[in-house]
Amino acid sequence: MASLRPATVIGHTGSQPKPPQQICFNRLELTTILNVYGRMVAAGEWRDYAIDTLKDRAVFSIFRRTSEMPIYRIEKNPKLSRKQGAYSLISQHGQILKRGQELDPILRLLNQKLLKVVES
Repeated sequence: MASLRPATVIGHTGSQPKPPQQICFNRLELTTILNVYGRMVAAGEWRDYAIDTLKDRAVFSIFRRTSEMPIYRIEKNPKLSRKQGAYSLISQHGQILKRGQELDPILRLLNQKLLKVVES
């Protein structure tokens, strides 16, 4: 009869530090953001972007030129989801332009930049 050994458990033990969790944009959020970004690049308004995944929030930064400060930041902060909303649009100077529970109304503000008045 074979001796039974205890099963090996692989995972977190109390002595090992837990890896820090990161907040990220999910696939649907990124698709929505990149659709707006693509339209603005095609219009010649934007040139570059950066995605940062931090411990407390995720940030999508939009640049007019790569050497400059971001002109807009779209932030996802789940801690604020019950208060002001998890999503916010922040200007180059740090001013919060819009907050909300959903991403679409925030991105709609960026889409308005594409609308131009044409006189015939």
